[in-house]
Parts: sequence; structure tokens; C-alpha cells
Amino acid sequence: MRKNKQFIHVAMIAIVLGAIAAAVAYFGNWLPAPASREAGRIWFNFWAATIVSIVIFAVVSAAIIYSVIKFRAAPDDDSDGPSVHGHTRLEIAWTIIPTIIVVLLSVASAIVLHENSKAGPNPVKIQGIAQQYAFAFKYENGVQSGILRLPLGRHAALRLTALDVIHAFWVPDFGQKQDMVPGQTMTLVVTPTRLGTYPLICSHLCGLGHSIMRTSAIVMEPAAFEKWLADQKTALAGPPGEAGKTVFTNNGCAACHAFTAAGATGAVGPSLDDLSASATAAGQPLEDFIRESIVAPNKVAAKGYPANVMPQTFAQLPKDQLDALVTYIAENGKGGS
Repeated sequence: MRKNKQFIHVAMIAIVLGAIAAAVAYFGNWLPAPASREAGRIWFNFWAATIVSIVIFAVVSAAIIYSVIKFRAAPDDDSDGPSVHGHTRLEIAWTIIPTIIVVLLSVASAIVLHENSKAGPNPVKIQGIAQQYAFAFKYENGVQSGILRLPLGRHAALRLTALDVIHAFWVPDFGQKQDMVPGQTMTLVVTPTRLGTYPLICSHLCGLGHSIMRTSAIVMEPAAFEKWLADQKTALAGPPGEAGKTVFTNNGCAACHAFTAAGATGAVGPSLDDLSASATAAGQPLEDFIRESIVAPNKVAAKGYPANVMPQTFAQLPKDQLDALVTYIAENGKGGS
């Protein structure tokens, strides 16, 4: 009877502690709602491990609290406690049960990793390139964008690499993080399940401009995605002004530069509305100055702006896109961009 009462008391304490821990875990809003199939699988593993941890925490803490209260020594009792040999069945139980739990969680994790690596028979293939301090995404039809666009419900196989230092691709809502390493190509599969715009962040400290190395991942309806790809291809093949504006928009130039012709108001880098004076000071023709500022931005840093912030990724633009961008910048606003 005494042992039953002790068990009931420990169980009651465990239930209270477990309820408190579960409430903190459930209402804490620790994770974003999953926006991809891969994230859903990862979240399942996370919550499975969390539930197991809450149960273990509650049982162990309850036993400790009950023991401290029930078996504490009296203030004037300085005697040694009774010699206890141990409890063989209990020791076997707390060895076998954790082993089973760890094995099950490991198997579940292995299954998730395996499933999350499957790109299916017809994925969207996108090359992702990171360089201080920007991302560039190249699609199979030659379109390049600083913003990642993905079709809803279709596998996307991202082939990720870096040109200078180690960066990391991370969309919290997709639940995955992948290093982008110079000289290596990593594959990451994403299958979006929710429309929307999600932050895309470099999660490795990669240099002075690390804090601004961020862009967006936009999940679109499949038909809208295909139309966007086709429209971008058409625009890039059009007149230099139209093609240049498309390149400017797709590569995120507006995030850092003010440029009236494009409706851009960025303040990280210098305004591009009047580059004539800067070109004259550099002793170069306007278009040559603009081209050099794009492909080798550290050669002549704008006054008041530090070097090594403007990404050199744009040197990787296809020649026709780079030419269109230079022309667009030079022709608008008397050398504005």
C-alpha cells in the first residue's frame, strides 16, 4: 500500500510537470509553419523527440522532487544513510528503454533524410550560387534571378555552390539548411506546399556584409511559375532597355541602390541616378565605368561606402544580360541606374 501511494504521488507530480513542459513547447511558437513536404517530415521528427524529452523530464524531475521532500534528513540528523545495493530490474529498464527510444528516433531520422533527398522523375532544376554578399539562381532556360522562385507542389532540385567562402542556404519555413562550399556542389530538394514569400538567409558568418546577404523564396502556382519563366526569357531577348530592367529587377539591385527609372529606393549602396560625375572622376567613359562597377565593385569604391559589400556575383551574368544591364543604367537618368 505504501509503495502504491508513493507511486501515485510521483505520478501526480510528473503529470503536472509534463503538462507545464508540454504547454511551453506547444504554445511557444518555436517553429514556423512548414511550407514544404521536407519541413513537414522534419517537424514530425522534432516533435517526436520533444514529446519523448518531455516524458523523460517529467518522470525524472518528479522522482527527484518527491525524494527531496519525502526522504530529506531532519535538520539535526548527521547520521549516514542506509547502505543500498541497487535495484537490478530498474537498472535494466533504464538501460533498455532509452536504447529503444534512441534506435527508433535514429531510424525515423534516417527515413526522413532518405525521403527528403528524393527529387522525383521531373524536378525543376535550379543552380544556386553564393558569393559575398548575394545569392544568384539560374534556371534551365538561361534566366538568372537574385530571388528564388518555385512552383507549388513540384520537386525542385537545387544545386548549390559558392564562389569565395562558405555560405549557407536557409529558408526557415522549408525546414532545411545547406552549406554552400567553394569547389563543391550540394543538392537540396525542396517541394513547396504553401504559396507565399519566405525569407532566404545566409546562415554562416561570411564576412563584413553577411547581415545583408538575404533575399526571398517565392512559391507560385505552377502555371504562374511557367509564365514567369517564359516572360523573363522573352524580356531578356527584347530591346536593351527592357532586358536591362529585367536583369536589374531579377538580380535584386533595387535592394541596395536607389534608381528612379526602376522605382528603386535602396540605401545600402550609392544612388545610381547620376553616375556621370563618378565616371568623369574615374577618367572612364560612362558605360565602361558602370560595367567595371558591376563586375569589379571593389576597384573604385564609392565615397562614403565601404569596400567588400557589393557582391561580385554579377561578374557571372551572361554577357548579353550584363550588356543589357549596363545599357539600361547608362541610358536612364543621365547615367542613372
